[in-house]
Amino acid sequence: MSSTGEIITLRDGRGAVVHRLGVPGNRVVVFCHSAPGAGAFDPDPAATRAAGVTLLAVDRPGYGGSDPATGWADVPAAADDLAEVLDQRGLGPVPVVGWSGGGRVALALAARRPELVSRLAVLATPAPDEEVPWVDPGQRDMMAALRGQPVDQVRAQLDVGLAGMVPADPWDPQAYRMLLGAGPADQAALDAPGAARRVGEMLAEAFAQGARGMVDDIAGYVLRPWGFTPDQVHAATLLLYGADDGLAGPEHGRWWRDALPDARLEVVPDAGHLLVVPVWARVLDHLVGPPTRSTSAREAVAFILRAP
Repeated sequence: MSSTGEIITLRDGRGAVVHRLGVPGNRVVVFCHSAPGAGAFDPDPAATRAAGVTLLAVDRPGYGGSDPATGWADVPAAADDLAEVLDQRGLGPVPVVGWSGGGRVALALAARRPELVSRLAVLATPAPDEEVPWVDPGQRDMMAALRGQPVDQVRAQLDVGLAGMVPADPWDPQAYRMLLGAGPADQAALDAPGAARRVGEMLAEAFAQGARGMVDDIAGYVLRPWGFTPDQVHAATLLLYGADDGLAGPEHGRWWRDALPDARLEVVPDAGHLLVVPVWARVLDHLVGPPTRSTSAREAVAFILRAP
């Protein structure tokens, strides 16, 4: 399974890293990574290979090698960055999947640029805190005190308040549990072949620039509007939630199911917040259909021509 990261220049002059993972071809699936997270992450390379899929993922600002944002790095800005990448490459409509915090970006893209999104999968994405409370009360109070302040002041205060969350060793299993909301139900996911290594690599990339990406993600989805309402998302959406997810359990999935026009909820038994690993084949089946046996020469040529 190969992975490449290329820096492209967005309209505002920022550099954004675009990753391509999987099988070269024209079965492109866009992956919106978690918060914290980075784009060089394939939940299950064997399933990706079997589906004949190319994953395309963009590091959000401040994560991996993508330049930090100067203004707010909120949900609509992330969706618009992703739309710009797809426009540059002449892609769309394409299937899109978002895991955890990335689900908001996937939904915002589908609402803001519906012509770019064919189908959606949303995994373990929390509902708005005011609808289904999930933010730690202490953090909720801290964020409430920051509401209305300029972005630079918000960043400065969150840099101090969240400094203790940056793991000294992103490979430490405790880092998975604290930062990614993993619990006991996720041990089976981490025990899958290569999964702990892939998650560790993703976290290491997430903090390559320190806490900037995580700070901006948290500020963006707590203090800023999400740039869409659920009724604006018309793509057929599969919602997958772990029955034993202590961060964003089935109640969050039920809220999204009831709020979205075309959504199906599946609750995964014995799964936690890292359910993206064990259910990846199910995700791809929804997004692109049954696995393909091989990648044709025509698909390989299309992939090469599409690359910058």
